[in-house]
Amino acid sequence: MTDDISGLRKLLFETARAVKAGELDVAKARAVNELGRTLIDSAKVEIDYLRLKEDGKSTFIALESDGGELPNGITGIVRHRLAG
Repeated sequence: MTDDISGLRKLLFETARAVKAGELDVAKARAVNELGRTLIDSAKVEIDYLRLKEDGKSTFIALESDGGELPNGITGIVRHRLAG
């Protein structure tokens, strides 16, 4: 499992399948659910932080492009910030 949002999503779906198949008891599934919720809450904080950072890079929420390049057709980004 990777330590990013894709890995978390995969783990949660695997847990749901295991509960449905009777391979995992509900108490353990609840523990996985609580851990997942905690990770999602921390990701929300990270997203808020990324809004303030200049580079906008995250280690938890992976971008689709590896090199940080802009998608096709996008030539630049202009960020407007309010002073105050």
